[in-house]
Amino acid sequence: MKVAKEWRFGSMGDTKILPGSRHRSPLKRPIWIILMVSFVSLFLVCAYIYPPNGDVACYVFSSRGCKVLTDWLPPPKRELTDEEIISRVVVRDILDTPPVESKNPKIAFMFLTPGSLPFEKLWDMFFSGNEGRFSVYIHASKEKPVHVSPYFLNREIHSSPVTWGAFSMVDAERRLLAYALKDPDNLHFVLLSDSCIPLHNFDYVYNYLMHANMSFIDCFVDPGPHGNGRYSTRMLPEVEEKDFRKGAQPFADGKNCIADEHYLPTFFNLVDPGGITNWSVTRVDWSERKWHPKSYRAQDVTYDLLRNFTVHSIPYNKTLGEELLQPCIWNGTRRPCYLFARKFYPETLDKLVTLLNF
Repeated sequence: MKVAKEWRFGSMGDTKILPGSRHRSPLKRPIWIILMVSFVSLFLVCAYIYPPNGDVACYVFSSRGCKVLTDWLPPPKRELTDEEIISRVVVRDILDTPPVESKNPKIAFMFLTPGSLPFEKLWDMFFSGNEGRFSVYIHASKEKPVHVSPYFLNREIHSSPVTWGAFSMVDAERRLLAYALKDPDNLHFVLLSDSCIPLHNFDYVYNYLMHANMSFIDCFVDPGPHGNGRYSTRMLPEVEEKDFRKGAQPFADGKNCIADEHYLPTFFNLVDPGGITNWSVTRVDWSERKWHPKSYRAQDVTYDLLRNFTVHSIPYNKTLGEELLQPCIWNGTRRPCYLFARKFYPETLDKLVTLLNF
């Protein structure tokens, strides 16, 4: 009869032992279980790194679609590119740089328009006699403008096509700002569309802006589907949802205008939240609760209409639509909220020239 031998460390002798019972080792699980666990783990890791986009792929996870999967997955983080790191350093250095005292401070008026400006005659009256106190920049996205005012001649910058509501709108805004920043005497920057008009004379606007200690940026939290509902984790790590803001920018117009409604408000909320007023100096009427603001025809333009635009308070509970007002405080003093207004049809030009009479 054969016997089993046991090997002992440090001993060369043979020792007789009884054979052990014949049973499966607890470490030898069925291999299909190991394979199944490995496959499921790999599947979940791939789903996290490469989230499904198509409807069919989404419903593999749940009959409720992709949102169920993304609800429990942590937001993906990514490393900043070299260009993003450099730009952050540059922005930080710019914000830390003390303001330069200009001997000839100017306001940069930046127009975004498809072509010719329908209110150029009105703006000519506004600028007249104030040479050296302003700069004009025009981004014409579709065709070269035909000018009627010498203040607008040869003021077009390099322009690219703009799709209203797309990020090309933000690119156009940044291009205008880049050109305006080339002139160190430009201390204030006003973004305007082709449907904007001035409400006060140049001296009033100049003193209002030059002596203000804030930037006039419309900026608020909108928890609804057309506010924070537009937030995407693709904005990480630059923008977290808690920092996402909305504002009625001078170029926003229509239900698809997303990028420029959020870009500047979110940017200023991140870099200088204490330096903005949370209201814009451009008056726009959203009271009709439509996808676009109220537009004014020739028959709508009256002295009373323009006078009503020079109010000293603005609605502040925009997300709930309540008639709650807050005063517009300018350097500690209550002043009119708006310097400009939109949205006017070209047919209103003659009436506006007569009524404003700068």
